[in-house]
Formats: sequence, C-alpha cells, structure tokens
Amino acid sequence: MKHGILQTHSSLITFFNQLIDLIMIPFLLYLLITIIGSDLPVLSIAIGGFIASLTFQFIANTRELYISHRGEKVEVEIIKCLKYWTLSFLLAVFLLYSFTVSANKLSYVLIGWYLIAGLYFILFRTFLKMFLTYVRSKGFNQRNVVIFGAGDVGTKVANNIYLSPEFGLKVIGFYDDRREGLVGTKQQNLEVVGNLDDLLSDIKLINIDIVYIALSMDHMPYIRKIAKELSDSTCSLVFVPDMFSFDLLNSRMGSLNGIPTISIYDTPMEGANRLVKRISDIMLSTLILILISPILLVISLAIKLTSKGPVLFKQNRYGIDGKAIKVWKFRSMTVMENSDTVVQATKGDVRITPLGGFLRKTSLDELPQFINVLTGGMSIVGPRPHAVSHNEEYRQLIGGYMLRHKVKPGITGWAQINGWRGETDTLDKMEKRIEFDLEYISNWTLIWDLKIIFLTIFKGFVNKNAY
Repeated sequence: MKHGILQTHSSLITFFNQLIDLIMIPFLLYLLITIIGSDLPVLSIAIGGFIASLTFQFIANTRELYISHRGEKVEVEIIKCLKYWTLSFLLAVFLLYSFTVSANKLSYVLIGWYLIAGLYFILFRTFLKMFLTYVRSKGFNQRNVVIFGAGDVGTKVANNIYLSPEFGLKVIGFYDDRREGLVGTKQQNLEVVGNLDDLLSDIKLINIDIVYIALSMDHMPYIRKIAKELSDSTCSLVFVPDMFSFDLLNSRMGSLNGIPTISIYDTPMEGANRLVKRISDIMLSTLILILISPILLVISLAIKLTSKGPVLFKQNRYGIDGKAIKVWKFRSMTVMENSDTVVQATKGDVRITPLGGFLRKTSLDELPQFINVLTGGMSIVGPRPHAVSHNEEYRQLIGGYMLRHKVKPGITGWAQINGWRGETDTLDKMEKRIEFDLEYISNWTLIWDLKIIFLTIFKGFVNKNAY
C-alpha cells in the first residue's frame, strides 16, 4: 500500500486547516471593507475580526472540529463550522455594539462578512474533502483497517467503509475465532484470515492502522481481553457497539459527568431544534389563522345551522411526553364521545352529520387545531394525535408505539401524506402509520417540515380513507 507524505504529515494538514481558518475570518472582513468601504472605525474592524476568529478557534477546538474524523461526511463538518461561526459572529457583533460601535452604525458590511465567511467554510471544506478523496483514490493518505468479528455488525462496518471511499479507509480482512472463509460483504474478496492469535502476530508483520472490534455486547469479557492484548501495539482500537439490535430513535453519543453514554430513544426537539420548531409553528400558524379566518366563520355558521350542538369539539389526546392535551376540532358528529371507549368513524357511519362528512373528507374539521399549535399543545407537522383509548390499546400491540410522543402531535404528518390516515381497522394499518411517524422523528429537519406542509396541500386534505 502507498501511504506517502500526506499520511506521514496528516497532523500538519490539520494544523494548516486550523491556521487558514484563523487567518481567513478577519481577512474576509478586511477584504470586504477594502472593496466596498465602510463607516466602521478601523480599530473596531480589527477588534471584531480578532474576537470572531479567536472565538471560532476556541469553540472549534473545544468541540474537536480539527481532530480527524474520517468516518464523518463533509456535510456534518460544514454544519458544525456554520454553527460555530454563527456563535462567533454574534459574540463579535455584540461586543462591538457594547464597547466600540453604536447600533446605528451596523452596516451591510457585517452582514456581508457573515455570509461570505459562511460561504468560505462551505467551499473550503468541500474542496478539502474532494482533494483528500482524490488522493485517497490513488492509494495515498489511506488507513489499513481490519475487523475483529465477521457477524452482522462487522459486515455492516465493512460495507459502510466500502461505500464511503472518501474516508480513506481500506478493509484488508476479518479476524474471528468462530468463523472462516469469505464474508458476505460488497467487497467479495474479503475473508476471515485468522483468529485473535493470528491478529496479534500480523500486527507485528504488516501495517494495520485501525482494528474495529465488531462483537455483540454479550462478549464483553472477551472484548476486554482483546483490548488488553492489543494494548501491546501502536494500532488504533475502535469498539463498534452492537446497536443494530435496537430500533434506534434519534440516538446520539453523550456523557454523564465524564461517563460516555449512548441514547437509544431520544427526541430531536432539544436546544436550538426546539426553538426553531416553535418559532416556525408560531409564525406559520398565525399567518394561516389570519388567512383562513373567513373559512372558520363560514364553517362555524354552517355547523350551527345544520345540526344541534356546539361548533367545536374538544377531545382528550396525548401530547409530547404522553401528557394530556385537549385537541380542538369542528364538530362533525351528532355525538360528543370523549370517554375511555371511542369508536373510530367508519364508512357510512350514522353518527356523522351531512356537513360533518364533507368536513372530515376534506380535513376542514381539523382547522381549529391551528389554535392548538399557537397555544403550544401541538405542532403543524408531527404524528397525528390518537384518542386516549386508542393509545392505550395500541401501545400494548405495537412495539415502540409510545415513542411517537417524543415530539408534539401535528395537524399533518409524514404518515398522512403517504396515505396512512383515516380508519385503522387492521393492526397492519396502524403499524404502517407508526413506522412513518418514527421515521419522521428519527430524521426531523425544518426543511422536511416545510416539504410535508407543501405536500399536504396536494395530498393531505382529501383522502379516500377519511370518513
């Protein structure tokens, strides 16, 4: 294998990466001011660039941005850079306001600086990744990898490495005490070349940079033995926990006062994500309520004139974390069922009023739920809330059912625009709905929310399964 100067001096590449960031942040501010001019004092410019650059370096080093992460996609690194840059920029501007520049002197220069520096992080990281991918494809800057454990976890590790050549990792073989021969990976030439004793011998003879231990957690005593034996070598040792046996929901690494932890079931609505979700809900629900207010008045009047009973129906539901909320709907039935037993509406249900059938078919009965969104009990996008009695029934029948309550319930959702709404007269239908709900929670982004809202206009209002 060719390794070359890039691998020998990989730490030097990291140093230059860090140095370029340190220089480029204040330089871009200086360049922008030189080109278009500004009324900002020269001293303020120097202080702002200096503060932002040092702050970025402090956050980036604290969060280990400059440590080599070969198994990380460039998109992840770019997002980290933009987050750290945003914090650094805001701190610099705040200090400029506080000590050197009055607020009325905030100019488009600072906004331009923020945008151009953000563009720099995107382009430079992308270029660096493309460059390293190219040289790695030529055999340089690669790391030789072996995997101890030729089971499902080991083959998944090998396949992920094979499908991501930009990581610069090359699997040269498996080791396993219980298996032998070829392993079912996308690299058909990979095979089990020996056991633990063979691995300890080969490490001294051939260049092995990383050993991945891919054994189930049932083998912890043996894993500790492997780790002890490999401590007498210079190769890196990485343990891959057998998390594939769990249906992970927004899992992440963490620590508890220095103790490493892995969350198996978690919510994406923490920190900035929660704030972004809430702000978007408030803005969109306010706008939508203003736009549909004439429709709300017309429907309210029509309900009052066509059947006896209140205009609105408030039904008990489970909200985020399984806490009780009251969901608002236009009344569409002659009954007001809200007890421990609620019978789902079916085709031709005699309880549905003539107007109610139209409202349910077009989802217009759901419009008052934008008030629930505005008051914080619901979100525009999320798993649809089920009656409490249905929750209690299905949580006993479907594994992971209650995980849908890790986020707020929504007016529309990923399951609904994929056709899984309305009557769930079979267990398979409810299982499919929950599958889409958990997929949404696991992969939530604001862009995905906007996509679902857009698709709801065409696919979410009218549905043949809505009775």
